[in-house]
Amino acid sequence: MLDPQFVRDHPDRVRQALRDKAIGDATLVDRVLDLDARRRTLLTDAQTAQAEANASAKQIGALMQSGQTAEAAALRERVASGKAHVKALGDEASTVEAAFHRAMLDLPNVPHESVPVGASEADNVPVFEWGERPAYVSDDGTPFAPLMHWEIASRLAGAGPLALVDFERGAKVAGAGFPFYVGPMARLQRALVAFFLDRAVEAGYVEVQPPIVINEASGIGTGQIPDKEGQMYAAPLDGLFLVPTAEVPVTNALRDDVLAEADLPLRLAAYTPCFRREAGSYGAHVRGLNRLHQFDKVELVQFVHPDRSYEALEALRGDAERLIQALELPYRRLLMCTADLGFTQAKKYDLEVWSGAQQRWLEVSSVSNFEAFQARRANVRYRAEGGGKPAFVHTLNGSGLALPRIVAAILEHHQEADGSVRLPEALRPYAGFERLVAPGASREAT
Repeated sequence: MLDPQFVRDHPDRVRQALRDKAIGDATLVDRVLDLDARRRTLLTDAQTAQAEANASAKQIGALMQSGQTAEAAALRERVASGKAHVKALGDEASTVEAAFHRAMLDLPNVPHESVPVGASEADNVPVFEWGERPAYVSDDGTPFAPLMHWEIASRLAGAGPLALVDFERGAKVAGAGFPFYVGPMARLQRALVAFFLDRAVEAGYVEVQPPIVINEASGIGTGQIPDKEGQMYAAPLDGLFLVPTAEVPVTNALRDDVLAEADLPLRLAAYTPCFRREAGSYGAHVRGLNRLHQFDKVELVQFVHPDRSYEALEALRGDAERLIQALELPYRRLLMCTADLGFTQAKKYDLEVWSGAQQRWLEVSSVSNFEAFQARRANVRYRAEGGGKPAFVHTLNGSGLALPRIVAAILEHHQEADGSVRLPEALRPYAGFERLVAPGASREAT
């Protein structure tokens, strides 16, 4: 949520944010300002009426003592009428206050000045690229045609009843986008989660295991509600939602808390399954592991001093990038433009790995600074060492990392001419094996 004073002082900047992010109607700012002015007027009127009623009430006793009973009775009627007026003003102020708060929730965060203005994802700016794209040649130098990751998983499955990544049985049990991982692929999933968490702890994050359901207040706190209810899986009888990302429960763990300045920065890492409806997704770009309704992810969350949040953003980005480098995957960093920034972010980077078989980039991490936007919604504050009024922290988060496309990239990037898949060296101690090999299968170079 934006600071109401910022909206009053800089309405044109907020209108421009709505236009640049292509979110909502710029007239929402006018509605917010109108409601704000109305609620403040009502509160002032209520305070004035209450003061007048209190002053009149004090006069009643003096009139009674002087024998002016008729005047005292008339004044009692005016006081009663005044109290009714005060209540009516208070009730109206409460209604307007609720409407004002709801309208404020609909205002997106204002992009940082370093964010490029753009109309679509085509205007995102590549700012860094690392690693070499695979050449796909056998040991004798003969080129071979790479397979898609879903083809690789199918070939490596062998003759058992379950495929290594079984989309069909997952669809039978739950629906499309809920695959089974079997045997070495299940082991690979577990290895990646452990690897990501261990690296996070080594980098100074505290590991937490949060709930995988949230209530409505938590969704409001991090900006999923009101906005993305339709993208989340819900348990309406209990008023709960399955987590779309660990960002939500981890950030809300400190909702309504006041931290000591010495507690900052607070850096937390959490693994959860994540659930997203992804309504309307279809086509080749969502085939296989490219887009799922349930997937595993390790999330990195930070609560930092407002003066140091952009320094923290670059450090957080580096934490995520080093994981990709350790997996020996070529990737690029994108600075997201305003239209692809998202409702809550002030600045965001996307990290994308190269899919050698699909010949396109796959997003595996978003790294964002929300400034005080989430903290104001969730009321997460800190108190300076010298005392004084608590101030809002800045929150940041980044995927460290999301598994499905990482697994897809590992299968495609590290595939060999004989049909096997070489695991990155850093991952081998966690997986307990060096290669994924099909039982009795071989593949000739082409």
